[in-house]
Amino acid sequence: MLSHSVFAAPCFDNPQSAYNYLLTQETAQTQARDQSSININRATEAELVSLNGIGSSKAQAIMLYRDMFGGFKTVDELTKVKGIGAKTIEKNRRRLSVQD
Repeated sequence: MLSHSVFAAPCFDNPQSAYNYLLTQETAQTQARDQSSININRATEAELVSLNGIGSSKAQAIMLYRDMFGGFKTVDELTKVKGIGAKTIEKNRRRLSVQD
């Protein structure tokens, strides 16, 4: 007998219940992602692309900038990275940090 718990999706009696369940799950995941703070001096590409308006190429540009010039002293220094403007920073400001 296995000692760990196995989580299974619940069964539903109609499609609307299943749909509502999936919407609730997606909302919870989105909120968790939107609330997590990201240290831009340590963030991986995957963490950076979770930001609003940051795709793979911009995430790589942030990491390259960091490697070349060292860590960011303030969140606003992100504007020094090509392709990242003040609007992108403002959309993400509550999630960004330069230290843990």
